[in-house]
Formats: sequence, C-alpha cells, structure tokens
Amino acid sequence: MTALRRISIHGADINVAVAGRGPAVLLLHGFPHTWEVWTDVMAGLSDRYRLIAPDLRWLGADGRTEGGRAEGGRSEDDRTERGYDAGSLADDAAGLLEALDAGPAAVIGIDAGAPPAFLLALRRPDLVRRLVVMESLLGREPGAEDFLAHGAPWWFGFHAVPGLAESVIEGHEDRYVDWFLDTGTLGDGVRPEIRDAFVRAHTGRDALRRAFATYRALPESAEQIRRATASARLTVPTMAVGAHPVGTALERQLRPLADDLTGHLLEDCGHIIPLHRPEALLALVRPFLEDGQ
Repeated sequence: MTALRRISIHGADINVAVAGRGPAVLLLHGFPHTWEVWTDVMAGLSDRYRLIAPDLRWLGADGRTEGGRAEGGRSEDDRTERGYDAGSLADDAAGLLEALDAGPAAVIGIDAGAPPAFLLALRRPDLVRRLVVMESLLGREPGAEDFLAHGAPWWFGFHAVPGLAESVIEGHEDRYVDWFLDTGTLGDGVRPEIRDAFVRAHTGRDALRRAFATYRALPESAEQIRRATASARLTVPTMAVGAHPVGTALERQLRPLADDLTGHLLEDCGHIIPLHRPEALLALVRPFLEDGQ
C-alpha cells in the first residue's frame, strides 16, 4: 500500500509517496509528471524495497524558494523562480533521504529528475548506493552531439522564455500535457487516472511557471554539472537506460565520467519508460538493484 506524506525540506513542504519495506529506492520524476509516473515500478518493487517517490519542488510545494518573488519591478509573469536548478533539486533529494533516515539508497531519475539524481550521486556517494538514469541529458557534457545535431527539442526554448509558455498554455493545460503523454508513449497514452493527476498538477499559471522554472534554470544546471564533473568522478554503480527519443546519448555522456556504467536501449519504447514499458524497465532494474545488496 502506498502512503502519502508531507515532508518539510529546505523551506518547502513536499508531497512524498512511500511504499514497501527494505533497502530504500528514491524515484525522481520529470516533466510533466508527478510521483505517479512510478506507479507500476513501485508495484513491481515494493515486495523487496522501500520506495520513496516525491513530487519534485515545482509541483505545488508549500513555501517559496528564496528569490521566488518578483524582482526589480518585473511583473509576476516575467519573474524567474530560483531553487529549481539541478543542484538545488539534488539538495532537496539529499534532505529527503536524511529526513527519512533512508540512505544510502538506490536513486532512479528520469527526464528532469535525472540531472539531480546524477549530481546527488556525484556529490553524496555516502547517500547513494546505486544510480539509474534515463531519457535525459547532462547539461553540455560531450556525447549528445548526434541527438542535438538539429538543436534541442522545440519545447526547451518555448519553456525557457520567462512568462511566455504559461501565458499561452493557461486554459489549455490538458491538451498540452496530453501531447507529451501521447508522444512519450509512441501514441499509446497512459491510464486516465494518471493522466488526470498530471493535468491537475500542471494546471494554472503558478503551477506552469514553477514547472517551466526547471527549463529556465538549465544554463545554471549545466554549469553545476560542468564544475562537478571537473573535480569528481561518478563512483557508484550506474545504469543508463535509453528509449525514444534520447537513445544512447545519456550513456555516451556518462562513459567518460563513471567508473562503473551499464547501458541499455529499449526498443519500441517511448520517452516515459516507467509507464510505457514498465515490465521491460523492471527486468533491468531488479537485477541491478539486487547486485548492490
């Protein structure tokens, strides 16, 4: 059974879903997800593991990050939220593990949850025993040149302009989220109850602004990753899982940075791996986690 809790981390009360008993596994979602993107993975692992799946900071956390107010006389639509960069989200993850006395844990991150998972493992190997990252890129690290040959995905630029995307999407959030869910499952879509949870979490200008703040922080996140990898190596056993569209780009980025890396590419699988091909993902994750026990 999954229990929902509210835990205060660095000035914000964050929703956290917890299930199962055993060694801890921390699950970090991406956009436009909630913790429910892990529903099938949690069901498949809860017999042996303690699953911890937070809603990341942008999903309606109570409390404001420092600097979250409008600055320099700018309007609400033009303000830039702070605290949504990968380093800050990694700090949130570390604080959550410490608050739950759950480290060292296996950490699994997808999409926008992968860079914080990576930085957490790089900075705090005392808190991370295994790392799984999927369908994401690590800043400007070499290895993703083929994927980026024609530029970043269109929504990166759209989301990056302060105030623009939320003003266009407000009132049409369901259609916008549906596009990501359909594209991310190669047209198969997701179960209605999960789709509705994602839409609710990303409805309204404030919710959209917080979600897009992760994109507006991408330059800062990339610089954090560059500095971190210049002075440290990833020492924890790591698995990179690719599908469509990122493929093996993340694995190629990790090769020069990781001491112990395994890579997998899932064929006929969309971006939202935990919902589109959960059994294929579990077939990779179960033995990887067991190797570390």
